[in-house]
Amino acid sequence: MGNRLSKIYTRTGDDGSTGLGDGSRVGKDSLRVDAYGTVDEANSTIGLVLASDVPDDVRTLLTAVQHQLFDLGGELCIPGHAAIFDADIERLEQHLDAFNDPLPPLKDFILPGGGEAAARCHIARTVVRRAERDAVALSRVEPVRPEAIRYLNRLSDLLFVLARVLARVSGHGEVLWNHERRKA
Repeated sequence: MGNRLSKIYTRTGDDGSTGLGDGSRVGKDSLRVDAYGTVDEANSTIGLVLASDVPDDVRTLLTAVQHQLFDLGGELCIPGHAAIFDADIERLEQHLDAFNDPLPPLKDFILPGGGEAAARCHIARTVVRRAERDAVALSRVEPVRPEAIRYLNRLSDLLFVLARVLARVSGHGEVLWNHERRKA
C-alpha cells in the first residue's frame, strides 16, 4: 500500500497544479483531472444513493461499484495504469440484465424522480454520464483505455435501471414524461 495521508494539506497545489499518480504535475484544469475528478464525484453520488433506504442486493452491488470507481479514478490518475477490465464490464452487464429483465418495457421516457433513492440514483446516473464524456474528451488528446469508457457507459445504464427498480420498490413508481401535455 502506498503512503498514508497524515497531513492533508501540502501547499503544492497552490499554484494551480496537482500531482498525478505517476509523480508528474499537471494543471488542475487539465482534462485528466476533470476525468478522474468526475469519477470521484460519481462515486460520491453513489454514496448518496447508499445513504437512502435501498434493498440489500442493490446496496451490495453499489458498494462494489464504489470500489471499482475508486480503481477507475486511479487508472485515470496514473497514465498507462490499468485497473478496469473486460470482466468488470461483463459483471455490470450481468447485473444490468438481472435487474432489467423483470421490469416492464419502457414505452415513454421517464423523468428523474420516483422517490428519494430513485431520484438520487438518477443524479448518480447523470454524473456518471458526465464522467464518461470527460473520459472521452481526455481520450481525444491522451491515451485512455477503452475499458474505462465502456465501464462508465454500462454503469450509467445500470444506474438508470436501478433507478427504475428503486422507484418501484419505494412504492412511488416511475414518473412518466407527458409528451401530450402541450397539446391540451
